[in-house]
Amino acid sequence: MKIETIAIHAGNFIDEHTKAVIQPISLSTTFERGEDGEYPGGYVYSRADNPNRKSLENVIAQLEGAESAAAFSSGNAAGGAVFQALGPGVHIIAPDDMYHGLRNLLLQVFQGIIEVDFIDLSNLEAVKNGIKSNTKLIWIETPSNPLLKVCDIQAIAKIAKENGIMSVCDNTFSTPMLQRPLELGCDLVMHSTTKYLGGHSDVIGGALASHEDNDFWKKIKNIQVLSGAVPAPFDCYMTVRGIKTLPYRMRAHTENANQIAIFLSSHKLVEKVYYPGLMNHPGHDIAKKQMSSFGGMLSFIVKGGANEARKLVNAVKIFTQATSLGGVESLIEHRASVEGPGTKTPQNLIRVSVGLENPIDLIEDLNQALVRMAQL
Repeated sequence: MKIETIAIHAGNFIDEHTKAVIQPISLSTTFERGEDGEYPGGYVYSRADNPNRKSLENVIAQLEGAESAAAFSSGNAAGGAVFQALGPGVHIIAPDDMYHGLRNLLLQVFQGIIEVDFIDLSNLEAVKNGIKSNTKLIWIETPSNPLLKVCDIQAIAKIAKENGIMSVCDNTFSTPMLQRPLELGCDLVMHSTTKYLGGHSDVIGGALASHEDNDFWKKIKNIQVLSGAVPAPFDCYMTVRGIKTLPYRMRAHTENANQIAIFLSSHKLVEKVYYPGLMNHPGHDIAKKQMSSFGGMLSFIVKGGANEARKLVNAVKIFTQATSLGGVESLIEHRASVEGPGTKTPQNLIRVSVGLENPIDLIEDLNQALVRMAQL
């Protein structure tokens, strides 16, 4: 099946009793045992498994070309399961521009348990030189958050394999519609399903998908069940519902983002635009090689400092000033203030999640906000 067909059908089944076209929500926490003490329906307890979660995991696995997938209550829970499975005393390499939630998870929750070095993954020599005797994992995020850095997934996965190291790619920005890390050699792929997969800013979740059902994956699945950081049946249902339109939404997100990036790159009040679809982006050629299109996320730097950036995000009318991304509505934020003390994000950087509104309306809104920023 093509990916649009997978998105619609792989997370759904026709109920055998009612013949309902859309899979019902199974809210039961427990399931009846047979006379022999076994579980004829295949389910024991909803922390361990649930029909709606199985459907979500099935569609994510098929979209990513994975052997298996595991759904979690958030993207951080998914990432945390990988770090837990590694065990103590290991070293990992992570990107120097990394989603701050996972970065803080490593630095705070796993402090003293896992050693981590943050490296510019676009520099392959730096990646090679960063490997230590106890390095067990390279965490990839491309395009990165919020600087939209691009690294060569295939090259990094090859370096990892040559050194007996696993590679995991956070594919949240791209989704399997635009980028397929497992096909490029990664062992695992991660998603915050809160974002594009859910697609409507109304359900939190995370997921991992594995290239193969090996011992490490079994450890992750065990952590999923025993730690209990799993999504509720309704959350799974909503995410599956969102995935059905994912291929078509991503096309529109990308088309809109490309138009906005071009507009911003020629605006006199904008110093720089970070979008891999632009020819002058340093990672454009690599992105073109490993992505089918360039996604709906971009960042830009306004002339001035934090005050000017805040003026702009307070002047928009259609964009909503809010954290998160991947919904049908366009979001904008002064990213450094979200990340807080210690952030390396430029103080005059603004991150944009481009939604599905008419791009002319979005461009006009940004233009009037930039004009007001200069006037205030």
